[in-house]
Amino acid sequence: MQPDVSADAPFDALARDAERIGVHLDAATLALCERYADLLIERNTTMNLTAITAPPDIAKKHFLDSFTAIAVRTWSGRERIIDVGSGAGFPGLALRLALPKTRVTLVEAMGKKARFLEEVTSALALDNVEIRNERAEALAQARRDHYDVGTARAVGTLGAIVEYLLPFLKVGGDAIAWKGRVDAEIAGAKKACASIGGEIVKITLTSELGLGAVLPGRSLVVIRKLRETPSRYPRSPAEVKRRPW
Repeated sequence: MQPDVSADAPFDALARDAERIGVHLDAATLALCERYADLLIERNTTMNLTAITAPPDIAKKHFLDSFTAIAVRTWSGRERIIDVGSGAGFPGLALRLALPKTRVTLVEAMGKKARFLEEVTSALALDNVEIRNERAEALAQARRDHYDVGTARAVGTLGAIVEYLLPFLKVGGDAIAWKGRVDAEIAGAKKACASIGGEIVKITLTSELGLGAVLPGRSLVVIRKLRETPSRYPRSPAEVKRRPW
């Protein structure tokens, strides 16, 4: 019986799976990913940062899942990225590791999670990472039209993600949303796009990337900003709740 290599060396498996989608992780980057995972496991015992705690699952469901964004658009490698609802740093901080010349802003409203992001950034000695402990709706007014790429994973419906991310983006920039099944959210997202200035340009299943067995049932939605966002967006949380997309 063959040993389960992925269980013995989950970050070696991560490197192999990432290569399948065109993401090369050298030894130094893999070492940073492992250190990051160790910090996540250690701090999660007191902070409740994630429900995903086994190293093979962290490698696949956090790191590899984050890296799939690199396969669904054309990257220069020098983008300004804003990650809304960063949580424990996925996808934003993981993308900074895979694309070391990018500049990343991590937006996290929960203080303990923002402090964890500060700790990881310091421990890994990463530059060009900014952590904002505030709500995206507030920051959007100061950072409109500032970023090339916006990312969001597990922060609401697709329509809500359009409203959170597009105000931050330059015209021509891309918002990337990680979802499971998206069919029920497409109509609301298209309505949000019409009002906010975007268009859904691509929906890619992980199975199309050759990762269906590793990351089953995942979709990445790319929304391009086509025109300036009206100043009334993003709305307040109360108004979003009253009138969801």
